[in-house]
Amino acid sequence: MDAKAAQLLQLSGLVQPEKFGRRPGCCLSLPQEPQKLRVFVSAKLHSTIRRRIAPMEVACSYGNITASTLESESHHTPLDEELILKNKSQEIQPYLNGRCIYLVGMMGSGKTTVGKIMSKVLGYSFCDSDALVEEEVGGNSVADIFKLYGESFFRDKETEALHKLSLMHKLVISTGGGAVTRPINWKYMHKGISVWLDVPVEALAQRIAAVGTNSRPLLHYEAGDAYTRALMRLSALFEERSEAYANANARVSLENIATKLGQRDVSDLSPTAIAIEALEQIDSFLKGEDGYYAGF
Repeated sequence: MDAKAAQLLQLSGLVQPEKFGRRPGCCLSLPQEPQKLRVFVSAKLHSTIRRRIAPMEVACSYGNITASTLESESHHTPLDEELILKNKSQEIQPYLNGRCIYLVGMMGSGKTTVGKIMSKVLGYSFCDSDALVEEEVGGNSVADIFKLYGESFFRDKETEALHKLSLMHKLVISTGGGAVTRPINWKYMHKGISVWLDVPVEALAQRIAAVGTNSRPLLHYEAGDAYTRALMRLSALFEERSEAYANANARVSLENIATKLGQRDVSDLSPTAIAIEALEQIDSFLKGEDGYYAGF
């Protein structure tokens, strides 16, 4: 990235997450080489990769994915998903031309978890636009910013952050759930490629209720238990924002993924499976944009 853009972001504070006691939201250092997964396989590995039907002995196991996996960021990835993810990223990477990828979607849709998987496999850096706003406002959390200054103030700062990010390259950016409501934000995001993570509101409510709503300022105004409050408010927010989300260049429907993989519940999908579908949808967008990669 150029020096001017880096200066605009004032990154010095972002590389010291311990200063505020919360996870780093924007990591713009050069991506490290992913660690190699050591496995032991049978001599039939070569035919397994080509046809995926020969037996394969792998010296590791994977647990089930819980309903709150995308919120907690705790997950395991089967080896075949890792291979598919890697192959798909290598296929589309040359045609991205360093453009940023903006993940949009409702709160709790897994933008941070999926974004980190995508940034790692693409050799990009990951950035959370909410974290940039928090840093700009003295390290206050989004919930505190809403409480102290109001939503309009937060939205102004969010737009400023997206403007700065639009000057950069090779970032996967997790945006706030309401970033899509301002047309000016789309002007900035369309300088890159925008991807909508479309998750059913019932699944979103389950995830958020499981981890608590304290960090979700827009969910504090409904009565009832945590799930009911989340479901009522999320349904209203989705009704308001669904048309705006549809402005994204690509849509990743968790219901469609579940159907394709024979899963009954979208909460059983792994974050890597969602990241694979995101890359597939970006691939479709690129092919349509460039006339199937301009004939290669």
